[in-house]
Amino acid sequence: MGKKIIGILAACSFLFFTAGISLAGELESLFSQVENLKIQRQGYVLGAELTGDQEEIAAKNPMDAASKKVFKFKDKNLNIVADRKTSRVLVIFEQFEKLPQKKVQSLIGELFMAYEDPTVSAHDKVVYWAWGKKEKFTSAQFDMAKDKKKKLAIIATVKFNSEIKIMDKKETEAIGDVYYIISSDPLLKFFHDT
Repeated sequence: MGKKIIGILAACSFLFFTAGISLAGELESLFSQVENLKIQRQGYVLGAELTGDQEEIAAKNPMDAASKKVFKFKDKNLNIVADRKTSRVLVIFEQFEKLPQKKVQSLIGELFMAYEDPTVSAHDKVVYWAWGKKEKFTSAQFDMAKDKKKKLAIIATVKFNSEIKIMDKKETEAIGDVYYIISSDPLLKFFHDT
């Protein structure tokens, strides 16, 4: 009886160990796919490992993180969340309070220069860029998938959200809160689920 239990425990341990290796390989593959898209902001590349200089900035400017699996820090106004084990970038975001419309337009202009035409924009307040494994999805690809009720295999996004309308000429005096976030939902899900 004792030998059977030891055998069962050994088999279970082996299965958990191989499952762990499989998950680690899957995570590494996903990090590499996201990194290869080269989505970056101020030198931080989504999915890439922090450079030595960036690690120094992280050590000097830590912030509280919601999970023990990650660490968070600030580089000027830029917020970065990275995987504690690999120092790979999981999230890049900035948020601004009470920004005048001209500054909102300037910020969205920077993002357009960096990522070109967005995949989707809505209500003159939300702009969204989405990437698959190889490249950014165009608005035509997004519309076609929507028409055919197919889901795009999105692995990374840049989401920009403004409280005020970005281009509306009637709102030139408007002031509101704005943020953008660069992330990979599949990567974040991996960290949430494991």
